[in-house]
Amino acid sequence: MPRLMVLSASTRPTSPGPSIASWVTDRVLREGVFTPFTVDLAALSLPFLDEPGSPSEDGPVHPHTKAWSAVVDSADAFVFVMPEYNHSFTAPLKNAVDFLFHEWRRKPVGFVGYGMSSRGMRAVEAFQPVAAALGLVPAAPVVTVGLRADLDEHGVFRPGAHLDSAADAMLGELGALERALSGLRTPAAAG
Repeated sequence: MPRLMVLSASTRPTSPGPSIASWVTDRVLREGVFTPFTVDLAALSLPFLDEPGSPSEDGPVHPHTKAWSAVVDSADAFVFVMPEYNHSFTAPLKNAVDFLFHEWRRKPVGFVGYGMSSRGMRAVEAFQPVAAALGLVPAAPVVTVGLRADLDEHGVFRPGAHLDSAADAMLGELGALERALSGLRTPAAAG
């Protein structure tokens, strides 16, 4: 089965991102289309971009970049679980994607945004040009989690049937896109 990376894009210690990513992983397992694995940007602890060359033209030189490259290259598709901060996506997410280039290309990506009034949609919309520049192919629908509506009074994520349905639709689209794109990809090492 193709491998799906579920990326939790917040480094805030109190973020609900890891619990939302866990829910996404459970939905992936239920659908049975992908073999999921989770990456938490907080645990990854990438430094601020420190590669001397361009990721589109030069290979990585630092061990942390080589390790990150291998992880991303091993994925056939992605789901970015991303909070909205100040009407946009997080700096750690931008930093993580900027380390690499070829590893992202021609792979589908789904989005689970979370936040207050826009439920994370503005973060996803702000990321769309970045996704296009990287050659990622977005899947629809975008899943949006409301921090007031979908977390209980203790801050525990409580997904309802509406979120399960949206996630399953997104995962179905990711599966279709992965099958369509798989023949167009080459390993990152081949560039």
